[in-house]
Amino acid sequence: MQAVLHDFEPGFDTYVERPGYRVPVDRRFEDVDPTRYDGLLIPGGRAPEYIRNRPDVQRIVRHFFEANKPVGAICHGVQVVAASLAVGGRTVTCYAEVACEMQQAGANYVDREVVVDGNLVTARTWLDNPFWMREFLKLLHRAN
Repeated sequence: MQAVLHDFEPGFDTYVERPGYRVPVDRRFEDVDPTRYDGLLIPGGRAPEYIRNRPDVQRIVRHFFEANKPVGAICHGVQVVAASLAVGGRTVTCYAEVACEMQQAGANYVDREVVVDGNLVTARTWLDNPFWMREFLKLLHRAN
């Protein structure tokens, strides 16, 4: 799988995409047993746009919310949470261009570096990684 990095350039009103790491894939969504995992991280970028409507992705995400396990979503990652019907009534942050979609899904959008709402931790962009990961790890530690 080819990962990409969304970065910001002066004078651009949106991100640019740069090649990231190549990541080997060893499991299909259909083969994932979410009961075997303590937490779920959903990266941003373009992947959420493509995976959010897959029934097995929604099944996996719903398990984490039903079991109240930690879920972290950054940037566009909240699109996966919204498609799994898990943002309604929650406060989230995300990449600003996704805010309207979150509000339409029933979420309260705020523009902050990190938001913790129950078992869900959200962040805007990779620039917020230290804050997002700190809060996600706190939830994961408490859950274990």
